[in-house]
Amino acid sequence: MTAPVVVADSVTGLPPTARGAVVVTGSHGGMIAAHYAMAAGARAAIFNDAGRGLDDAGIAGVIALDVAGMAAAAVAHTSARIADAADTLTRGVISFANPRAAALGVAPGMACRDAAERLRSAPRPTGRLASQRESRMTLAPAFAGSAAVTGLDSIGGVEASDAGAVLVIGSHGALHGGDPGSALPVGAAAAFFHDAGIGCEEAGVSRLPVLDARGIPAATVEGKSARIGDARSMWETGTLSRVNAAAARRGLRIGMRVREAADLARRAPA
Repeated sequence: MTAPVVVADSVTGLPPTARGAVVVTGSHGGMIAAHYAMAAGARAAIFNDAGRGLDDAGIAGVIALDVAGMAAAAVAHTSARIADAADTLTRGVISFANPRAAALGVAPGMACRDAAERLRSAPRPTGRLASQRESRMTLAPAFAGSAAVTGLDSIGGVEASDAGAVLVIGSHGALHGGDPGSALPVGAAAAFFHDAGIGCEEAGVSRLPVLDARGIPAATVEGKSARIGDARSMWETGTLSRVNAAAARRGLRIGMRVREAADLARRAPA
């Protein structure tokens, strides 16, 4: 018997039916996404390459999954909207396949739907990924008149207690399936996301106008300046690629370093 294909806009919320299935997800193919796929018991997975970005972080998880025994691939970020699994399955074009996926005939240039069909016969993985590093960190503590800056490798790690903080989130800046409700689950003082190469129909920055309407300063980090799925990398080397109007009013601008932008955003408005 061949495995079913399950689509999910985000790998952070895979349903129970993902166990033993081929997962086609709108998420990037970085390391933290790979951990989510393994934890859900997926048989095989297809991600978005997020423009690959710094250190090929957008497909680092796809590569690591091969060692763990999972066939995996990624579609080109220009071929389908990141964070939109239905669009990925319909329009996505494979840009990278790990060796286990390649052995099943998955190759760059192939339609995502055809690749998913080939992956249905993949064996279930029997290995493990290397232990995941800490995915939540304090990047700058709060002090009088200034909010704390918290780093999160994935939006899946946002907690209710993060309300009022400045959040540096390693996830892409795309709405899940275009849903405005997925922009950010808390009222943060400000939020920074990775732009995932911006990609098809500029999906990689689609959270920004929604957060602007909520009065939350938000910006995206240029894909080649920091690793996607890595909040500390964004903090250390990231530069801004897009800012919403609320962020611009606080003095944030394109090209600014994330550290500098976060310092501006965390101070109480005059």
